[in-house]
Amino acid sequence: MKNSIMNKIKVVSKSGYMPEYATEGSAGADLRAYLEEPVTLMPGERRLIPTGLFVELPLGMEAQVRARSGLSIKHGIGLVNGVGTVDSDYRGEWNVPLINWGDEPYTIHNGDRIAQVVFSTFVQAEFEPAEEIDETERGSGGFGHTGI
Repeated sequence: MKNSIMNKIKVVSKSGYMPEYATEGSAGADLRAYLEEPVTLMPGERRLIPTGLFVELPLGMEAQVRARSGLSIKHGIGLVNGVGTVDSDYRGEWNVPLINWGDEPYTIHNGDRIAQVVFSTFVQAEFEPAEEIDETERGSGGFGHTGI
């Protein structure tokens, strides 16, 4: 049974690869590298890896590009910015900013699954200047404020 919440999104794929859900319950669709030749990321190195995808997101929707958990835990490959946001008005090629957090070089080949994308709707806020804000039970307590 397919997810009942479905939005059609226009995608131009220069690579021939479309974003693809691995399972029926997947929240993230895999993104693949679009490379003329393999790219080796040395430990600590950052590179933009092209996908060959050009996407038209509807107004009010964003794409969140995230690391693939298997690449992260097995090889230390993640996203430079943690999670990347693609805005609905961006029309350029999707490139994934990868970093090798690991201790060994890692080679990416054409067609390798390098990241995943999750789609989300958003609301733009109207910012209202104020002299003060309402207090809550938590107040200004920061990280670890509520204990273990």
